[in-house]
Amino acid sequence: MDILQTIILSIIEGITEFLPVSSTGHLILASKIMGVAQTEFVKSFEIFIQLGAILAVAFLYWKEIFLNLKVFKKILIAFLPTAFIGFILYKLFKQYLLGNEQIVIWSLLIGGIILILFDLRHKEKENSTEDISKISYKNCFLIGLFQSISIIPGVSRAGATIIGGLSLGLKRETIVKFSFLLAIPTMLAASLYDLYKSSGAFSFSELDLLIVGFLASFVVALFSVKFFIGFIRKNTFVSFGVYRILVALLFLFFI
Repeated sequence: MDILQTIILSIIEGITEFLPVSSTGHLILASKIMGVAQTEFVKSFEIFIQLGAILAVAFLYWKEIFLNLKVFKKILIAFLPTAFIGFILYKLFKQYLLGNEQIVIWSLLIGGIILILFDLRHKEKENSTEDISKISYKNCFLIGLFQSISIIPGVSRAGATIIGGLSLGLKRETIVKFSFLLAIPTMLAASLYDLYKSSGAFSFSELDLLIVGFLASFVVALFSVKFFIGFIRKNTFVSFGVYRILVALLFLFFI
């Protein structure tokens, strides 16, 4: 993988991490188009650059995370299911799921259909929860269970948590922001654990690519977060479902 491919993948990550379209799925499919082999380093790279995007959220929302103990505790509760499942299934995810194009394509397709059907049927109630600090600990844990489904590439961490939160009675903007914040411990843990398991196999030149990818995804994600918050205030998630289906069909029949 060269520096241009690194930058392209990092830009894709920064744009898609917070949208319900699966950043991991996009990285895998983009790697296929560019002829980037799914080596152990590339798989680790695809995990690590997500940390750059996630830290953009920490930069934008640090007051809500670190100065509000109630919100901080609820984020940690929601993180627990993914932490447990991710630790138990790490080898399965790294060796068999991450890099599997067919799993990504079908996850994008099925997930797109689910997202459209759910959004068309979902009606937000007037008493829907709009303050993150008022989400019950039980619902935080349940949202975490929804997020854990995204260990399957193509499912979308954001998409799973958004559907989970809306199902539990949260307002759109509330669950989107909660999804942003939940991503911080989730991807921080995933990135650090993968680096711990795989760092010995990296060369110095590959470490340089990790740094470039981290910085590029961080910068792009700053703009992506602001765009998504503004978008969902006026629009539904149906367009993202349609996009997922179109991408899946494109790769299924033409690429």
